[in-house]
Amino acid sequence: MKHPLALVALACLSCNTYADIFSVFREADGSTKWQYVANTTASILIPTLVIVLVFMVRAHWRAVRSNRALTDIKATLEDRVAHRTAELQEREAYITSIVNSMPVMLIGLNQQLQITQWNKKAEEVTGRPLKDVVGKNLWEAYSSITLTEAQVLSVLESGETMIIKHAQPGQYSFDITLYPLDKQDDTGIVILISDVTKQVNAENKLAERDKVSAMGELASAMVYDISLPINSIFARVSSARQELEAADLGEVKGFLLSEVEAVRQSAQQATAIAQNLLELASSHRETKQLEAVPPIMDHSIELASQLFKDADGLAFKQINIRRNYAANLPNIPCFPAELAQVFVRLMRNAFYALNAKSWDDNNKPWINIEIGEFYDSLWIKLAHNGKCLSEDEQLDIFQPFFAMNSHPETCPVEQRLSYSYFIITHHHRGQMAVTSDEQNGTCFNIQLALG
Repeated sequence: MKHPLALVALACLSCNTYADIFSVFREADGSTKWQYVANTTASILIPTLVIVLVFMVRAHWRAVRSNRALTDIKATLEDRVAHRTAELQEREAYITSIVNSMPVMLIGLNQQLQITQWNKKAEEVTGRPLKDVVGKNLWEAYSSITLTEAQVLSVLESGETMIIKHAQPGQYSFDITLYPLDKQDDTGIVILISDVTKQVNAENKLAERDKVSAMGELASAMVYDISLPINSIFARVSSARQELEAADLGEVKGFLLSEVEAVRQSAQQATAIAQNLLELASSHRETKQLEAVPPIMDHSIELASQLFKDADGLAFKQINIRRNYAANLPNIPCFPAELAQVFVRLMRNAFYALNAKSWDDNNKPWINIEIGEFYDSLWIKLAHNGKCLSEDEQLDIFQPFFAMNSHPETCPVEQRLSYSYFIITHHHRGQMAVTSDEQNGTCFNIQLALG
């Protein structure tokens, strides 16, 4: 359209500027032939308009084709965006499903330690849904988490993964893993909290079973080896006693017979100790039994009477045993043989503490045993008036003994009750403690669950 208009303009300019452009339309008398002007103008304008119309129609069809192309491109882009959005939504749903199906707590934090991710396990453990905690500070949303802000910040700064093990012996075990995400993102850090209590308990049970098996084999061999010299001692002592009774030795005869009797009792005590060692090695079972505790305690007292004798001091039978059992005590799930060993060990500790003191008619040794029910627990107290434990001994008495120890020994290995503590806290999920002072004596406290 621009080209014809330019040609018309150029033709107009090419006319002589000094001539009258209407001279061809004038008569000789100077009048204008307006009809000719109109016809000439129409003949010029009509082709021009036709040309303009052609170009306008052409431009219109080009616009229509362009609009159709743009519409097709728009539809294609919309399809691609919709398809891509659906893929992203599907992937997001898949990732969300994975995160929520994880059997561990997953917590996501940004650089400001605000919660960005909180899976279903975290909701179950804390009781708080994602909408209530998102955007909040971790310790504001989950105050009982066993992590410090310094630990989280150290992982963010170092960029290294940190694994923390948190456990309460006999109660629970957790593995806490902290790892930072790509520093190009503002996603910060991810915290995984895994409850490995069952796994740790299973591993401990397997290790205990192996140890018990090895201990049983060792105890059986020891009992057999000890029995040989003890049987020989019994035979020689019996023979010597018969000869002494038949011989006429005067005043020395009574002394010799008493010495022989002491040897015989010591040999009998050694036999009881060996047999108890064998029972201890074979006492552990896989499942608990419902048993009453008072009969187990009475059996332990009888066993202690056979085991603990001192030729130069007390015999366990000479100690005043006070029994105070509550009525109608319920049976509890337990390992009876193991509880008996715990009670015997406590009586052994009391026996040697009582032997460490001097007694007279006004001050006699005693052991006080109480068994009662308190709410959902069974309480067992064994107290005595023997030598008290020092503060250091009270701290160490339940700790395992190690031959290579960096600090001075405060409680001798033969007085420690670490295995008894292990039986109560691990095998029976109970509690065990000790108190000791000069005024009230020493008291061992045991708490066992009723169910």
